Amino acid sequence: MGQIMNNNEESVYGLLGYPLGHSFSRGFFTEKFEREHIKARYLNFELPSLNQYLETIDQYPTLRGHNVTIPYKQQIIPLLDELSSEAAAIGAVNVVKVSWKDEKRRLKGYNSDVIGFVESIRPLLKPHHKRALVLGTGGASKAIVYGLKAKLGVEDVILVSRKASDGVNMLTYDELNADIIERYNIIVNCTPCGMHPHTDESPKIPYHLLTEKHLLYDLVYNPETTRFMQQGKERGAVVKNGLEMLHLQAKASWDFWNGAED
Repeated sequence: MGQIMNNNEESVYGLLGYPLGHSFSRGFFTEKFEREHIKARYLNFELPSLNQYLETIDQYPTLRGHNVTIPYKQQIIPLLDELSSEAAAIGAVNVVKVSWKDEKRRLKGYNSDVIGFVESIRPLLKPHHKRALVLGTGGASKAIVYGLKAKLGVEDVILVSRKASDGVNMLTYDELNADIIERYNIIVNCTPCGMHPHTDESPKIPYHLLTEKHLLYDLVYNPETTRFMQQGKERGAVVKNGLEMLHLQAKASWDFWNGAED
């Protein structure tokens, strides 16, 4: 492994997760490399555990960085040398930059999910959007909660999960009553529920209580209109899927890999 890449070497980027299946990231960056004549390739690192993570990436001496997806956005943190201040505040990483310092590999974690989410939902927010329900408790939901509170000024954000958790501002789906749905009119789905091929599924919220004052944002982008979104749309709610967020976070990933520092 070497510290300095010359201009003739092919850069490597990738996606870490399990399982991966169809990778948006791989298609996005492969097209980018071809379009912009960048000498690079994008690989899928589909690892059933992180036990072989360091050994795997060390097989690619020109690796410049990789994205991180389910289920490793939180698990990867102890294996990194450094976190950006925002990734540390969020508690989840979806971008890792690989660099060399004094001939030693350094891994720095960032979070571009929050960038993609904030930039894509901001134009939809109205003055009455002051409270939010975030469905799901994984790594993506951490970025969404941080974005809503720290970046968008949403004053009250509650996580929603199938099971209650002590010491966390959380509700179960069964606790979502008329009063809560009326007051918390931003609802963000951070679960894979409704994703292809399970397109007939949707999070178990009381859709009949939704109104035109609600904003439903689904991180799922396949299908283009999920059942969650469709049921909101039928009741006049504003709806949006996660495709623009995905594009924006991918662009932010590229910036982190290629010079942007904390």
